Amino acid sequence: MTAKTSKQKKTPNATIASNRTATHEYFIETRLEAGMVLEGWEVKSLRDGRVQLKESYVIIKRGEVWLVGAHVSALLSASTHIKPEAVRAKKLLLHYYEINKLIGAVERKGYTIVPLSMYWKQGRAKIEIGLAKGKQLHDKRASSKDRDWEREKGRIMKHA
Repeated sequence: MTAKTSKQKKTPNATIASNRTATHEYFIETRLEAGMVLEGWEVKSLRDGRVQLKESYVIIKRGEVWLVGAHVSALLSASTHIKPEAVRAKKLLLHYYEINKLIGAVERKGYTIVPLSMYWKQGRAKIEIGLAKGKQLHDKRASSKDRDWEREKGRIMKHA
């Protein structure tokens, strides 16, 4: 075994972070991809995977879409000359017609917008947001029951 074989290039995973609780709490009806306005230290932290979407949400303010509550931990080496804000609101970049569609759904139909996952696409950080309706308790139970049945069905088919 040579040194070159032990240091083979790993294919990087495009997913930075995912919000797994969103699919449990909401019915996701539409998914949209949005760009983000980030600072330099945030991009370095994203490359290191230091982001959490668990308690984040998306709001629309003055015709602009903002990601609020996403926690991006600063790297110690990357932010020596600035004071980073870990839970800074980040502007999301969407087309005008997509923003109008979101505004209509949120204001008129009672939907909410939740971040689903953050990933790299062609060297740029993107976020997938979903137009969602909240689940009731019995809906959550039914979806977990269906998920368990699919898992059990897979085991039965594997052994048969």
